[in-house]
Amino acid sequence: MTKFNRSVERSMKILEVVSGSGVTSLAFLADQTGLPKPTILRICATLVHQRWLTQSRSDGRYRIGSRFPRLGTAPDSIDALVEAGSSEIVRLSEATGLGVDLAAGIGNGRVEIVDTTRTFSDHGIFPDCIGYRPSPFRSALGCAFLAAHDADARADFSAKLAVNTKGKDREAALSLPGKLKEIRAKGFATREFGYWGRAVDYGGIPSAIGVAIRAEGRVIGAVSLIWLAEKHRVDEIASAHLKQLTSAAVAIGRQFESNVRLPDGAAS
Repeated sequence: MTKFNRSVERSMKILEVVSGSGVTSLAFLADQTGLPKPTILRICATLVHQRWLTQSRSDGRYRIGSRFPRLGTAPDSIDALVEAGSSEIVRLSEATGLGVDLAAGIGNGRVEIVDTTRTFSDHGIFPDCIGYRPSPFRSALGCAFLAAHDADARADFSAKLAVNTKGKDREAALSLPGKLKEIRAKGFATREFGYWGRAVDYGGIPSAIGVAIRAEGRVIGAVSLIWLAEKHRVDEIASAHLKQLTSAAVAIGRQFESNVRLPDGAAS
């Protein structure tokens, strides 16, 4: 009788759980698979190295990676962006001493934060932001993403976004054309002062500047520097670090293109 490879079986169990759950913690994997946590950690480390899984830096959770086999020939764009930006946002954060958020375009002019280097001990801002979709009108990430599109796309997105927009978001939406013009002139978007984004304790009101990420002739996301507003003015951060932020966005876009490039002869 042929013996089965237990390591392969265990890896498949883990992949099945992560694939079915989307974003998965170590505790959840242990509960669902019945495997010891040290075993799961070893297997997941191998799968991350092979890019079948990716691991969030902020909370250690796992999700399917860009090399995980799919029915299509191209890897999932969000996974590929996380992989492309992972090392680059760490380098940017270390170079500037600031938190860095990476966001992916999810359609209709919206972005979702998919990775971050925020830590409360270093930046005074909690890292509980993965999966959050910041305001397209008031956040640095959202505005940078919108501003990078052409006029027709911006008009289409704005019309769709405005349907369910209320309160301060509504006010910001009405002033968006002037704001986008300013963003294109300056080369970066800013976070609206006092915009918290979500009902969590940031530790203080944050400020941010963001730029878009482009790849394959399209806008795929945005990256931002984030800090406590009480510590630095926007113009100080832009003067000191905009060049590094822009360079990081370019590097992430290039790495993304490399990650999603199809093999010779493959259909696009």
